[in-house]
Order: sequence, then structure tokens, then C-alpha cells
Amino acid sequence: MSRFNSDKVMPRYFAIAVVFTFIGFAIVGKAMYIMTAKKDYWTQVASRLKRDSVSVKPTRGNILSCDGQLMAGSIPEYKVFVDFQAGATDSIGNHNRDSLWAENIDSLCYGLNQIFPSKSIAEFKAHLLEGKRKVMKNGTVGARHWPVWHRRVDYNTFCEIHKLPIFRESIGKGGFHWETFNARKRPFGSLAGRTIGDVYIAKDSAKNGLELSYDSILRGTNGLMHRRKVLSKYLDIPVLTPIDGADIVTTIDVSMQDLAERALVDELKLVNGEMGVAILMEVKTGDVKAIVNMQRADDGEYYEMVNNAISHRCEPGSVFKTASFLVALDDGVIDTTMTINTGCGVMEMHGRAMKDHNWRRGGYGTISVPRALEVSSNIGVSWIIDKYYGSNPRKYVEGLYRVGIHEDLKLPLVGYHPPYIRMPDTKTTDRAKYWSKTTLPWMSIGYETQIAPINTVAFYNAIANNGKMMQPRFVKQLVKDGQVIKEFEPVVLKEQIAKPKAIKTMQTILEHVVSQGLGRKAGSKSFKVAGKTGTAQVADQYGSYHSGTTRYWLSFAGFFPADNPRYTCIVCIKKSGLPASGGGMSGVVFHHIAEGVMAQNLKLSVADARDSMSIFKPAVKQGNTSAAEYVLTDLNIKDKPQLQQVKESNQMIPDVTGMGARDAVFAMEKRGVKTIIKGRGKVKSQSLYAGTAVKQGMKCELYLE
Repeated sequence: MSRFNSDKVMPRYFAIAVVFTFIGFAIVGKAMYIMTAKKDYWTQVASRLKRDSVSVKPTRGNILSCDGQLMAGSIPEYKVFVDFQAGATDSIGNHNRDSLWAENIDSLCYGLNQIFPSKSIAEFKAHLLEGKRKVMKNGTVGARHWPVWHRRVDYNTFCEIHKLPIFRESIGKGGFHWETFNARKRPFGSLAGRTIGDVYIAKDSAKNGLELSYDSILRGTNGLMHRRKVLSKYLDIPVLTPIDGADIVTTIDVSMQDLAERALVDELKLVNGEMGVAILMEVKTGDVKAIVNMQRADDGEYYEMVNNAISHRCEPGSVFKTASFLVALDDGVIDTTMTINTGCGVMEMHGRAMKDHNWRRGGYGTISVPRALEVSSNIGVSWIIDKYYGSNPRKYVEGLYRVGIHEDLKLPLVGYHPPYIRMPDTKTTDRAKYWSKTTLPWMSIGYETQIAPINTVAFYNAIANNGKMMQPRFVKQLVKDGQVIKEFEPVVLKEQIAKPKAIKTMQTILEHVVSQGLGRKAGSKSFKVAGKTGTAQVADQYGSYHSGTTRYWLSFAGFFPADNPRYTCIVCIKKSGLPASGGGMSGVVFHHIAEGVMAQNLKLSVADARDSMSIFKPAVKQGNTSAAEYVLTDLNIKDKPQLQQVKESNQMIPDVTGMGARDAVFAMEKRGVKTIIKGRGKVKSQSLYAGTAVKQGMKCELYLE
């Protein structure tokens, strides 16, 4: 019985095994077929269904002036592309996209040429056909991400491109797609450029200045979005909303910044200077209202290239003499009644000749301590310091540290270098650190030290502030959605840099430097000015002062009005050859800045300039009639001029002369006219005449003064 069952079962098992073997071979064969012959087909199928997690970038925060004017802001820019494989086939297998391109490519290229005249219609057509015929790695024909234009475009230009034939179709049909970037724009151009800072456009990352120092605050937090591609369409699913960056309100005053920049550049051009720095600081708060860094480029023009105001450590020259005398006054080793015999203007000090600037004219002879500073006598200052601190130079250097000229200001700007004033050390073999007998007298007049202009102006500001040293402040607030989220209060670095009596004496001496000393050109007939001139030779890379053409570092540091100080300012100019005068060159720039700032701060009432017998009726020019009506009513003007409604066409070029840059650009670009700004101030002239019919792709240059 068992043998009978075995004979029946075994053939069945064998048959089943054969069937499964064939099935296995079929599966393996099918897999091999799919992996080889059908590889391209299934790769295309896989590319039509795709899921990605995409990082969503937030909008970068704005940088504002002290009164809320936009100094740097983010606007969208676009890179535009075309997918030549977009579109489907019809019922008989013809490519719809081929007929679409064949019918419209000439019109498309004509439209692109109107938007970008620098490239001809034929060049656009050749460029697009190159992308359309490109063979991809997977064997398909047509580039998937072919650039339409090699640069980013603004929003208005993007909209113009999107309206062109083919590109106005859906992405699945026309293939037009784009990438969005946050571009950084500065409405005031290069004004305070090195302090505001830049960003790397391609990387969308901060480069320098406040942009870099406050990058984490301005940048915001990235969001997250799941992007699912189904066939030729994308479905975006937000997961995490991006958090936009906060705005920062700086201490910079746009009008003061512009004033300081113009005054400095005018003088640099006049004296053929290599470099110039100007810093304007508010006495009580330490707010930096203007900071200018100009450097001559290869084309002979001056631009902001490096923030030398905070990074250029150099031998400051005679502006340092104020610190030397303040130390001596604070220690009580000198007073204003003491006299100094400077002789004929040349005095030997430890085997080296110390000279006054007028030594060829016989020197100053016997002068008082205040007069030594008024005429910037090298001998007068160095003799005092060497006499009272020569046996203990460490006490003098400790005094410099005490009065704040060596203070680390801990600025929030990348690139700041604290001062370098070395302590006495006669044992070191390092030449830069070695302390010789001549070190002390030459240090006392501004050599043998390395100090950036920002430290010098902070020191003079402390004198103006009755001895209280303030940290230079660049940012006042952080603002988010119109609400202040953080205040940066003024920071006191030193409550008192010297005794009140010493400070008061120094204030008086510095006022006399301007009224009856070498700083006369920095003064004003309208208000009192106090300060100190400085003229120093600049050593070459080998430490020599006598190789080739002599270069000079000219400076003037002071404050105004001297009887009630409101602002402290330093101006530095670097130039080659004579003439070279800190008072006659840097002092002149200081004068223009001080005069301009005080004029801006002058408040006059309209009633003071009004004739009581006259009838006040303002002239009303073309503009918003409802706004004019409101102003006239608020001024209680009974005999109102007749207002006529004038309809302004958006198809005509407007007259923007006399407008500010923002208003003029808005008036032009709302009509689709690209605007190029040249200069600063108000519009003096425009390249397109008012009343000209607006045409697509028009550009208008506005010249501001």
C-alpha cells in the first residue's frame, strides 16, 4: 500500500518543483530585462514621482538709520530657467512642446531682446536652441534647467519675462521655472558701506560690517517644506514656517554721514590723499553718527574698501600728546604755570635729535605747558614726560592705560583691533617690543604706539564728556514686526579717566589750541571748537622714515561746541609728500563737518522769518489734491488757491526733477521704466524727457545732486 502511494506522490512533487523552477527563472529573467533593456523607461517613471525636504529661507532683516531710513534691505531677485522636456505627447505620439516652440520661438526671442537689448534676437535663438537640442546623460533630448539669462533679475523684469510667449504657459507645458533669492540693496548706495557691510550674493551669506556682526539676528530661522513631484507637477506641503530676521536700528545719521563723506572726499581730491577716515560721535551716548572710510582706487576715485576707522592701527602722531599731558596733569607733576625751555627747536635726547616743526625758524624758546600743546611742541611734551617718568617709564604707561587711550572698546564690528601700547621691557630680543632710552620721549609725542582712529576719538570724547568714557555705539535697537524686542543702552567703559580738575584744564587747553594755536582752521565763527592737530611720518615696511617719498598721517581730533560739547569728531588723512598739515588739511574737513552738523541742528521757527504784515498763502504745485486740501485746511488758510485735478498718464515718462531717489524710482518703475541712479541728493536731471511715451524695456538714468 505504501509503495503504491509513493509512486503517485513523487511525480507530483517533481512536477511542482519544475513549475517553481521555471517561475524562478522567469522572475530572474524579468528582473534582468528590467535592469537592462527597460532601465531608461523605469528611471523616467521614478523621476516623475519624487519627494524632497526643501529648506525655506526667511527674509533677511533690514538695517535702518537712527531715524528709521532704510540703509540695507532685502528684495527678491530671480534666476530664470526653461525645461525643454516639459509638455506631453498627443494621441498620435507627436510632441506638443515641439510645435509650441516652433510656432513661438521667434516671438519669444524678440521679447527677450526688448528686455535685454545687449543680446540680439539671433543670439537668444541660438542659445535656446542649444538647450533644446542638448542630449542629457540618460539619453533624453532637451536640457531640464537651461538658463534664460545669465544674471539674476528684479521682480519687474521677472514679470516681463513671464508674460512672453511659451513662458506664460504653465510649467508643465512651457517649462518656464525660476529660483528666488533674497538680494541685498542699499538705497543710499555706498554711504557708510563698510560699516553697514555686504553679503555674498551667490551664497546669501554675510561678508563684513554690521551684516556680519549681526548675521544671526538679521538672518532669521530657516523653515522646512516637503515638496512632492507627481508627474510634471509639484505639490508643496509646509512643515515648518520660516522665521524672518529682525531689523537693526543703527546710530548712523544719513545726513551727517553724507556730509562727512563729501567733506572728506573733497579734501582728499584736493591734496591727492591716499586714504581718509572721519568719525563723528555723540558725546553723551557714544553714538557713532557718521563713519567714513575712503581709499583711492586704481581709477583715481575714492571708495569705501576697508573699515580703516576701526582696523587701521598706526602711530597717531601729535593727537597723542593730549594723552601724555593728561597723564602728567592727573599725576600732579605739572600745572599750567610751569614753563619749558624748548631752545632753538632742536634738543638732543639720549643721543637722538628731537625737533619741533619750526626748528628751521629758531624754535619757540621758553613756553608754558598749555602753549606747548597749542603749538604742538615735540620738545615741550617729550621733555616733560622724560623728566618726570624717565626713571619709571612703567608709571607713565600705566597712566596711559588709566586715561583710556589704551582701552579695548569691545566693538561689535568684525575687524576691530585694540590699541597696542607696550610696557617697558629691556630684556626682550624682539625689536618691536624692545624698550630703549629713546622710546619714552618718542612715545609721548605719538610714535612707538599703534592706535586705530576709533580709539582716539573715544578718548577725546571722554574729555568732552567730563571724564566719562563711553563705548562707541553702532546699534540702538532690534525691531521685529514694528515692535522693539531689544534696546542697546549706552555703555560706560570708564566712569572717570582722570581727576575732574585735570579734565577741566585739558578742555581749556584744547579750546586754546583752536582759538590761538595750530588748530585755527578747524574753528568756527559761530561756536567754540576744541581739539588737537596731528602730523606724523609713516614708517615703511622696514620701519624706516627716510626711504623714498615721505608719507604722512594727518589728523585732527576735537569736539564742539566747546562750552557745551555735543559731538566729538576725528579726521585722518594719509598722503605722500609735502605740504602736509594736520591742522591745515584734516582740520579743514573737521571745520566743514562741524559747521554742517550745527547747521542741521539749528531749529528756527517759521514765525521768526515771517513778515507780520504779509498774507501767508503757500504755493501749491502739482500733486495729490486731497493731501494739499488737508494741509491748507490744517494751516487755516482761508483764501485757498484753486486746486485743479490733473490726471497723470502711466503711459508717459513723468517729470521727477527735484524728487528724492526713492520717490523718483517709484514714479518711474511703476510705469515699467528701469531706473539707474547716479549721485546722491535730489534729482537734478533725467535722461528721458518728461512726456515721452513709455515703451517696453526703457531705461532712465537719474542724476542726483
